[in-house]
Amino acid sequence: MGVLIKPLVTEKVSALNERGKYGFVVNRKANKIQIKNEVEKTYGVTVESVNTMLQPGKTKSRYTKSRIIKGKTYTYKKAIVQVTEGDIIDFYSGI
Repeated sequence: MGVLIKPLVTEKVSALNERGKYGFVVNRKANKIQIKNEVEKTYGVTVESVNTMLQPGKTKSRYTKSRIIKGKTYTYKKAIVQVTEGDIIDFYSGI
């Protein structure tokens, strides 16, 4: 599996896109240098900085007729990538 899993397309990240920052869900074992190299190779932009964070999984419960089912969503790693001024990443070009 590659370093980049999918781009983040949320309201908060869309607001950051105007300032040249883009969000990605990345492999949990990937480091900042690997993320930087993969973004530069995939999208053809120059990356200035990479900030990473682990998003912990949330506990979920569902009430059924016979019992309560409990579970947990998975923990994933997010990366916020700052590209140089003038470079853009267009996630919607293939639509």
